[in-house]
Amino acid sequence: MAPVFSHGDLRLYLLSLLDEGPRHGYDIMQALSDRTGGTYTPSAGTIYPRLSKLEEEGLVTKSVDGRKTVYEITEAGRAEVAARAGELEGIQADLADSIRLIADEVRGSVREAMKSLRADLAAAARAERDSPRPPAEDADDPRVRSREQLRRADVLVGDFRSRVRADLRTHVARGGDLSESLVDALAESLDAAGREVARRLRGD
Repeated sequence: MAPVFSHGDLRLYLLSLLDEGPRHGYDIMQALSDRTGGTYTPSAGTIYPRLSKLEEEGLVTKSVDGRKTVYEITEAGRAEVAARAGELEGIQADLADSIRLIADEVRGSVREAMKSLRADLAAAARAERDSPRPPAEDADDPRVRSREQLRRADVLVGDFRSRVRADLRTHVARGGDLSESLVDALAESLDAAGREVARRLRGD
């Protein structure tokens, strides 16, 4: 996926967040996630070194509030935000473009997954048609056919669940970001598939 922030932009964006008011580290990470629609959730290893650098430059200060470290912008920091207001507007515009691109990539990934699922379903249907019927049961009995198809459906749903779950767990285990928008897109696609199954069961 394309990066959300270009080189150096995150530094100025952090200053702009602190220009709105003091924040602790987790609050800053949550604000970044909220303002990017869940497409960018930075790690502590990304945020805290940048905050330390801003402190070294005299642009922010930090204080301890209980178990939390609170960061606050200095007058020098406010002056930099004001002087670079034009750049900040450009960052905001680029950020909106990046979010749209990432959302498009997520939707494309979900569409590809659904295409693969439909291909698997079609292949399974062909294999079922080509396979011999069990001699022990009356293949013309609707109840027998329904039980066979129910077993097929159970296998297909179980296989899809296992594959998607393994892909998601592997992605997260490797340090990948699992965004809220991707999970939302997956939920929408599964809901659409469920509605289609229900519609066809009703014979609509």
